[in-house]
Amino acid sequence: MVYMYNILGFIFMFFMGMFVFSSKRKHLLLMLLSLEFIILSLYILVFIYLSLYDYEYYFSMLYLTFCVCESVLGLSILVSLIRTHGNDFFFSLNLLC
Repeated sequence: MVYMYNILGFIFMFFMGMFVFSSKRKHLLLMLLSLEFIILSLYILVFIYLSLYDYEYYFSMLYLTFCVCESVLGLSILVSLIRTHGNDFFFSLNLLC
């Protein structure tokens, strides 16, 4: 019964992350932060699922590794965007330049 409340809490975290991701679509940094929030909630859900059925945790480590690579790629895009354009607004980008 305790696991059910934990799972519902992390599902709520996932949907709140999706809400922030869809509402803060103007700034790249806020979108990256909400994606990390979603990734962490999914990681905890996978970890709880694996611990419920006494599986090995190798998949969770692989998932965490790929998530770290994804976040580093997003931050590098953010840094290059700020260096070239001066801000992280999506609407100030001009694809013709």
